[in-house]
Formats: sequence, structure tokens, C-alpha cells
Amino acid sequence: MRVQIVDPPAYTAPYDRSLCAALARAGAEVELVTSHFTHGPVPAPEGYRVSETFYRRSAEAGSEARGRRALKLAEHLADMLRHRRGDGRADLIHYQWLTVPSLDSRLLPAVRPRVLTAHGWLREEAWRERPGRGLRRLWDRMDAIVTLSEHGARRLREQAGLSAERVRVIPHGAFDYLPRLADPLPLPDELAAVEGPVILCFGLIRPYKGVDVLLEAFRSVEGAELWVVGRPLGMSLDPLRELASRAPGRVRFVPRFVSDSEVPAYFRRADLVVLPHRDAEQSGVLYVALAFAKPIVMSAVGGFGEVAEHGAGRLVPAGDREALAAALNELLADPGARERLSAAAREASAGPYSWDAVAEQTLALYRELIG
Repeated sequence: MRVQIVDPPAYTAPYDRSLCAALARAGAEVELVTSHFTHGPVPAPEGYRVSETFYRRSAEAGSEARGRRALKLAEHLADMLRHRRGDGRADLIHYQWLTVPSLDSRLLPAVRPRVLTAHGWLREEAWRERPGRGLRRLWDRMDAIVTLSEHGARRLREQAGLSAERVRVIPHGAFDYLPRLADPLPLPDELAAVEGPVILCFGLIRPYKGVDVLLEAFRSVEGAELWVVGRPLGMSLDPLRELASRAPGRVRFVPRFVSDSEVPAYFRRADLVVLPHRDAEQSGVLYVALAFAKPIVMSAVGGFGEVAEHGAGRLVPAGDREALAAALNELLADPGARERLSAAAREASAGPYSWDAVAEQTLALYRELIG
């Protein structure tokens, strides 16, 4: 079976490459069609080909270049037309992202079947804006839409009116390549010197991720440090730093993109990983935490509860700083409870959230569609 996995903007590069490697291990001939990931190294291809045919000029300019978004937009039409012409060798195309749905839905190659994974646009906040006609047209031109949770599938069936046979749930996989990196970098010296318990909040800092709720909760947590690690996107850190200044414990910000080679040191050092989201459908950070078998405290939003059903996380109501503080304090005081969560995370990572399990379900869908 010849499969193209297509992610023009490389928005989910670790997911794309983990899926491609797992599909290749299962016997598929896989090509990843994408753009160059400008923020740092990505996993080397294992058994699949990579074609970086999108946004080549803007990638050469670098992620911080002025006018990069305008340059990408200028390249987009030509790149989509090139993709549309293709080489005709794929039996199936599986899209992870399409940057401009209203345009891209008209520029798809003739290859059928087509599959689209719903990344990012099933959050409550995004859904309230109502899917535009371009996105609905894109859905109509797909033979199946994959969601990463039952929560997302219900949204597409019940609120968007998509037929049950076109909406398929295939979970996200745990990023197990990260614990296996050959040469991970150590923590910065000032972090490596920390001796007490560490609570880790990791990933892009955006309003819907509830870092402010976590900082308010942390005012009631003693005997631990809180590390907020990730690049702010579309918001200032000043209000968060003000909240942090009121906490009795130390709050450390690492406000930048953290490369794969740095990730293991942060997660191995963490005693707890917290996802205080106000809104989510799924989160890549959750699947990093599973891969490192970390005890997780997370909001009861989106598909997070489906992971918690495996015992691999403690749920708290979204936006409830008192409940969040109580959960953090309870787990910090109970090593046995943390170990039970870790064991469940380890089992989930090796079982239902392993990439081999994800590939098995994905290939079953492909075979059904090719028929």
C-alpha cells in the first residue's frame, strides 16, 4: 500500500513522523509531504521518504524572518498546484493539515481515497466560531475524517452532522521516541541544581491553556517549584509573571521553544506534569508525559478524560484553581499515588497509545476505504 501523509505547514511534525514510522514498520510504503521544520531538529525518517515541497523559500528565510507569513501565503498556491499534479503513485492521501481550507478544498489531487485528521479545530473556543464553508467543503471532499478522541467524534457527528461511518476515532500516540534519544541535552545548570519537587507545565503558552489558573492554584502549594516551559504565542507573559510573584513557592519561566534534545531532561526531572487547560480536544504534551510515565494532573476537557479512564492521569474541573491546588498538594504528599499514576501511564503508552496500535487502526481504515 502506497500512502502519502501530507502536512504542508509542518504544524504537527512529531506526530507526522511518528505515524509515518509506525505505518512503515507495519509494511506500508509511506511518503511524508511537508515543509522544512524551522524550529529545530525532527526525528530522522525510519523507513519512509520525506518530500519537503512546501514553503521552500520561506523555510530558507528562517522562522524569525520578517514577512515570513506573507511569503508563505505567496508560495501557497503554487505549492498546492504542484501537489495537485503529483506523481500519481499514492493509493491514498492522508492530510494532517491544510492551511487555507477554502482554497485547498478546490485544489486537491484526484487521488482517492482521501483522509483528514482533525488537529486543533475541535476545541470549544474554535468551534464557537462555527466551521466556515471552506472547512465544510473540505470535509465533504474527504472519504473519512479521523479524530483523536471520542469527544471530537461526537462533535463532528452531533454538531456538524457528519455521518458516523465517515468519522473515525484513532487515538494520538505517546511520543516514545523522546525517551530513546541517543544524546539528550542536560538541564541548564540553575535548573539542575534544584533539589525539591518540581511541577512541570510544558508547551506553547496560549490563553486557553490556563497557565493563569495554574499560577493562582500554585499560591496554595508549598514545598515545590513550578516550571513553566514554552514559548508564549499571541500573549504577554507580564500578567503571568505578576501572578507568579504572589506564590510562596518559586516559579521559573523558560519562555522559548524547547527542542527535542532538551525535552527528556525536563520531563525526567518533573515530579508532576500539569495540563490546566480551559479548553482542549487533545494535547501533544499529554502524550509526551505518557511516554515518560509521568503522573499527570489535567483539566476535565475534551479527550483528556479518555486518557484518565486508563488511570493515567488525575482530572480536575477546568478553571477550578482550588481543585487544582488540592490535587497537586495531595499528589506531592503521596509518593504511592504518584507511582500508581506513573505505572498506568507506562501501561497506556505501551498499549492503546502505542504508535504500533495507532498504525494498526490507521491501516485498517485505509484498507476499508481502498476496499
